[in-house]
Parts: sequence; structure tokens; C-alpha cells
Amino acid sequence: MKFQYIDMENWIRKEHFHFFNQFSYPHFNICANLDITNYFKYIKEHDIPFFISITYLASKAANGIPEFRQRIREDKVIEHEVVSPSFTVMTESKLFSYCTVDYIDDFSIFKARAMESMEKVKKNISLEDEPGRDDFLYITSIPWIPFTSMVSPIQMNPVDSIPRISWGKYFEENGRMKLPLSIQMHHALADGLHAGEYYNTLQELLEHPNFI
Repeated sequence: MKFQYIDMENWIRKEHFHFFNQFSYPHFNICANLDITNYFKYIKEHDIPFFISITYLASKAANGIPEFRQRIREDKVIEHEVVSPSFTVMTESKLFSYCTVDYIDDFSIFKARAMESMEKVKKNISLEDEPGRDDFLYITSIPWIPFTSMVSPIQMNPVDSIPRISWGKYFEENGRMKLPLSIQMHHALADGLHAGEYYNTLQELLEHPNFI
């Protein structure tokens, strides 16, 4: 878990950080539909699992944006070199389990790791992340609902600064396949600009999928 501390005194975001960090609920949430037409066709043709590949692309997009790798530790801010997805997996008991897969910019390796880890947690439900780690992206899917909004629970004391990424049921609209995706972030670390950058980056990855 490699990271570096942000130089708070010379940080361009210093005033914004102190302003929003004093809020009792400093998170903001944005939900928008992504066009997955090309991506959906590609994974069907190549027999690529939907959830694992979306998790991979969502993580890839986040790792390319510094604000998605920054975390608050007490009154300081760190920036991780790499962040990894910690996501929910549905089990046979209809209860979900948390599953963490270390991110690597190689889909074949990531896919193998994810499939192995998912099988393990299906047999041994866990709601615990590795203690001391905050280099996560919390990811979940609600594939039964094409939602228009989504807010995730967070720890308030101290306030959690890990981004939440969620998507719902994909649907067809005017001949295109759409996927609702929600981003929840700590406003002391990021603004709508960074959420917009994330959506644009992920949309570009979905437009030109290349897992093979």
C-alpha cells in the first residue's frame, strides 16, 4: 500500500478542504446513465463476465484520477499510488459478502483473481475489510433496479473518505443500452468536476472496450 502525504500548506485545495471537512455530512452523490452499447456487444461476443469487467473498468477509470485515490487520515490527506475495488457479492443465502481484489491493469489477471476471491466469499460471508487499509473503492451493484439515484451508508465518526461507486439494472433506450451509475465522494477531496472527469473517462473505456 504505497502512498504519499499531500503538502497541505501548499495544496491548491487547502481552503476547500477545510471548508467541507467541517460539515457533519460532507459527502455528495451524482448519478448518470452510461452508454454501454458497444461494451455490451463486445462482452457478449467474447464471453466476458459483466460484473467483473465493469468492476475492472470502474477501477481503471478511478485509478487515473488523483482525487479518487486521495483519503483523509485525521487532519491530513494522503494519495495512494493504486486503489483497489472492495465489492459486494451475492451468496446462496441471499445475503451479500464483501470481496476485495487487488487492482492490476491487466484484465486477464484481474479476472482470475476476482473469480477466485468471489468463490471463496460465497462460502464464507465476510463484512470486514482488511484492518488499516483505506486504499479501496467501495463498489456495489443493484441489478434489479434501473435507479435514478443512490446513496450509500457511511461511517460518520470519523467520516469515511472512500469513494462509493454503484450501478443498477441496464436498460434499452432509443436503441442504445444504458447503465445507471452513481458516484459518492467526500466533498473535501473532490468536486463535481472530478465526478464529471470520472464519467467521461469511464464512458470512453466503454465506447472502446478491449479486454483481449
